[in-house]
Amino acid sequence: MKILFSFAIMIFIFNGCATWKGAKKDSSDAWKATKKTSKKVWKKTKETSVEVYEDTKEAINEATSD
Repeated sequence: MKILFSFAIMIFIFNGCATWKGAKKDSSDAWKATKKTSKKVWKKTKETSVEVYEDTKEAINEATSD
């Protein structure tokens, strides 16, 4: 019974990528996609931070110029 259960689990786990080479390729593809997305998010975060900084600086200057 345990052997049958273990075999069924192994089939389920290795169903998507039946070989070590396949697992490495899938992992590599996932890492590349993660890096690409992270770069986009970081760029947008920097742009937004600069905008917020400039808007805050402008608002402080307007408030203190009176």
